[in-house]
Amino acid sequence: TAPTPSIPEAQRWLRQAKSDLQAAHNDIRRCCPNWVLFKLHQTLEKALVAAVLCHGEAFEAPMGLVGLAQWLEVVEPKLRGLAEEVEWLHGCGIDGKATQYPSYHPFPITPNEAFHSVDEEEVLKRVQGVLGRLEDHVGRM
Repeated sequence: TAPTPSIPEAQRWLRQAKSDLQAAHNDIRRCCPNWVLFKLHQTLEKALVAAVLCHGEAFEAPMGLVGLAQWLEVVEPKLRGLAEEVEWLHGCGIDGKATQYPSYHPFPITPNEAFHSVDEEEVLKRVQGVLGRLEDHVGRM
């Protein structure tokens, strides 16, 4: 049998997603774009997990953010466009590994040096938009 949808658990994940978003906001224009992007990755991941949890699904980590967004679009047509938005954000550098580990970049570049051209405010605003959509979704359940 499928696990019972857990709205309280989804709300718990959303609370932490909001906290991660605030932490990313605090780092804007502080010369550490990789940390802004990493915290936004954490925000997005937790918000997507929250939306999956309220459908009674167990979270499968290997699925990745785009995979979670695609799954959600299938079960909830109102979330159409979510996967495309998550792909765009990933293309901006929202990634749990590339923001942290030098091996994801050509030598001698470090993650701290790799993301200086990213518009942190724009990316944060877009993540905030996705978080809002997913909060609304959980709220409708």
